[in-house]
Amino acid sequence: MTTRPLLLLDSASLYFRAFYGVPDSITAPDGTPVNAVRGFLDMIAQLVTDRRPARIVACWDEDWRPAFRVAAIPSYKEHRLSEDGVTETVPEALTPQVPLIVEALAALGIARVGAAGHEADDVIGTLVARETDGGSGTPVEVVTGDRDLFQLVDDAAGVTVLYTIRGLKNLQVTDQALLREKYGVASGQAYADMATLRGDPSDGLPGVPGVGEKTASSLLAKFGDLDGVLAAVEAGQVSAGHQAKFAAARDYLAVAPGVVRVVRDAPVGEVSDAVPAAPADPDALTALAERWNLGGSVTRVVEALARNRG
Repeated sequence: MTTRPLLLLDSASLYFRAFYGVPDSITAPDGTPVNAVRGFLDMIAQLVTDRRPARIVACWDEDWRPAFRVAAIPSYKEHRLSEDGVTETVPEALTPQVPLIVEALAALGIARVGAAGHEADDVIGTLVARETDGGSGTPVEVVTGDRDLFQLVDDAAGVTVLYTIRGLKNLQVTDQALLREKYGVASGQAYADMATLRGDPSDGLPGVPGVGEKTASSLLAKFGDLDGVLAAVEAGQVSAGHQAKFAAARDYLAVAPGVVRVVRDAPVGEVSDAVPAAPADPDALTALAERWNLGGSVTRVVEALARNRG
């Protein structure tokens, strides 16, 4: 009998996807947009129906731009800062919907977990580490639209990433075979090393100038891991051109691994992550659905949770 998985949701990734994927003409009676809320709930209903998890956690960004990452690389996510220089630029119509998602998760009884000073990625990394280090044998499925979390892929530990690039009904199940096929790297750890070398403009990470995905993966294939590549550069085992590129990125490479790699020991408390068979607070959920025009989506997620009991 197949063990049912622990499902870890990269919440912000999903509600941003919902916001852009569901028409903003869907509103509450007072005209407030609720497309992201409706879409997020529909995603949970779809995931619970298709993946049949035993446990589920909505992982949350308590800090979308953690101080320890900014201290290491000041450009980290800098381009996403709003005018106040602190908060993230978020579409105006999405901002009031996030608290409604929080309320809906609480009323449903689905665990929502963050960690002070850390991103949802770090919460996911920590919960993955707890599960795999504990040797429970439970498969872990991470649902995200962010390739950064490919670093958690580990066939031996039963960790896969369900990548939403093609939508919830056609998830890309990312395992080590796919990492080898698409990126030329053998493991999740190798993906993190490749991402460190390549950099990521969407996160403000410069990478090694002139070293893209293919060059990075070929260097890793030849020298084993990031430390091996850096040792080969130091020993003059790479071309003069590569030596110059790595010399220019010396300061970046000294700190980048600590920024790119997710934290595996973030301050996450104990989590009651069982998939609820019924809403934790039916009255609150009904009131939320009626006030904000969420009826259809709430019904779908409640029915999906009830069917998941068997």
